[in-house]
Amino acid sequence: MQLSDQIVLVTGAGRGLGHEIALAFAREGARVVVNYRRSRDAAEALAARIGERALALQADVTDRAQVDALYAQARTHFGGDITTVVNNALADFAFDGDARAKADAIGWPAFAAQFEGSVRGALNTVQTALPGMRAQRFGRVINIGTNLFQNPVVPYHDYTAAKAALLSLTRTLAGDLGPDGITVNMLSGGLLRTTDASAATPEAVFDYIAANTPLRSVTTPAEFADAVLFFASPWSRAVTGQNLVVDGGLVRD
Repeated sequence: MQLSDQIVLVTGAGRGLGHEIALAFAREGARVVVNYRRSRDAAEALAARIGERALALQADVTDRAQVDALYAQARTHFGGDITTVVNNALADFAFDGDARAKADAIGWPAFAAQFEGSVRGALNTVQTALPGMRAQRFGRVINIGTNLFQNPVVPYHDYTAAKAALLSLTRTLAGDLGPDGITVNMLSGGLLRTTDASAATPEAVFDYIAANTPLRSVTTPAEFADAVLFFASPWSRAVTGQNLVVDGGLVRD
C-alpha cells in the first residue's frame, strides 16, 4: 500500500519526535491521527497545519478503553481503518544524565511507569488495530526504541529496560502477525536535537555525540522521521522484526 493510501496513527504526536513523524507522513499524502495525552493545543495546531488529512485525538495509550474510542473516532472521520501504527508515545521522562536515578536508588515504580508507556501502550494500539489490518491483509507497526541497547553510555535503567522489552515484543509480534500481511519493526535513535525530553541534556553532551558520529552531527527529529517512512512504505514489504538504528552512525553493531 502506498503511503498516500494509508491511515496512520502516531502516538504522542503533539510535540517532539511524534510531531515530526506526523508531518513526514502528511507530506507523503497519508491521513494522520495526531494522538496526544496532554498536549491538546500543540496537537490541534499541528492538525490544523496539516489540514483535512489530519485529526487530533486525545487518548492515554495505556488505557485500552481510550484507545478503542480513538480508533472508533478515527474510523468514523476517515471512513476506514487505521493501517499503520507508530508507537512513539513516551511516559514522562527527561534525558538528564546528572539527575538520573542510579542503581542503588531507583525503585520499581520508575520501571513500572516506563513499561506501562512502552509495552502496554504498544500492546493496546496493536490489539485494537488488528481486526482492521487483518481484514485488509495489510498492516504496518513501527515502534520507537533507543540505541542505548547497544551503547548504554548513560544507564537510564528504567527507560532502557522498557524499550528492550518493546524490542522483544516487536520481534514476537512480527512472527505472529506476518501471515496476516502485517510487518512489525523498530527504529532506535539516540539523543535527538532537540525535543522536550532531551531539553535537559547539557550542550557538551550534544557536542560529544556529534564529534563521535561519522556525520559529525546529532540526528534531528525530522531526520529520524524520514527513516520511519521506510518501514511504512512499499520498499520495506519484505522487512519485519528488525531494529534499525538511526543515529548518524554512532552505534554500528
